[in-house]
Amino acid sequence: MPDSQEHSPPQHVAIIMDGNGRWAEARGRSRSEGHLAGAEPVRTILKAAHRQKVRYLTLYAFSTENWARSKEEVENLFSLLVRYLDSETAELLTSGVRLRGVGDTGRLPEATRAALAQAEELTAGNTELTLSLALSYGSRAELTQAARNLAQEAQKGLIDPSAVTEEDFARRLWTGILPEVDLLIRTGGDQRISNFLLWHLAYAELYFTDTLWPDFGEEDFLLALNDFQGRRRRFGRA
Repeated sequence: MPDSQEHSPPQHVAIIMDGNGRWAEARGRSRSEGHLAGAEPVRTILKAAHRQKVRYLTLYAFSTENWARSKEEVENLFSLLVRYLDSETAELLTSGVRLRGVGDTGRLPEATRAALAQAEELTAGNTELTLSLALSYGSRAELTQAARNLAQEAQKGLIDPSAVTEEDFARRLWTGILPEVDLLIRTGGDQRISNFLLWHLAYAELYFTDTLWPDFGEEDFLLALNDFQGRRRRFGRA
């Protein structure tokens, strides 16, 4: 765990991109149009994060609970994701961004899995910034799966249960290589975590804004970073 400090920029920023549906409703548009409008801030914030030397950016793109939405909306969301990957992977590659999908990605439609796998493979060698898309992701399911994996390994005699460490557990999470979150941003006005990155948020700073995701721009992002840098992180000490 890092030392307590002020004015240090966040290395890992996670964002709950909320408000696409309400943005569309306020304009008399369909929810799908709201999700389409929400694609542009992804491009904007990724570039801003890159300029600000953020090393990890994790976006809550589709939760395990989102499967309960209408079939049409779910299909449109994944169609939009495939289009995003097809159009943006070349830019990610040249800008040094590594793309990863984290979650129960085996549930994703075949075309989405294929596009995601291709983008992950092409950008695997990039090291400037890691962009993680949380897809079919729910933190309780992630934690349960990690515990199940450890239990199965212990049952087979592959590990000693009494010697299991936090690092051993973390390596079995879907999110794997991700470090702890420094700053969580949630757009759209709600102030809750919504089953997102519970393990990684243990000492994160939380930032909530009423701005709906399609309206969230670089200036909003910089306000969140500035707010973070004005806080003193104690990590349970003093």
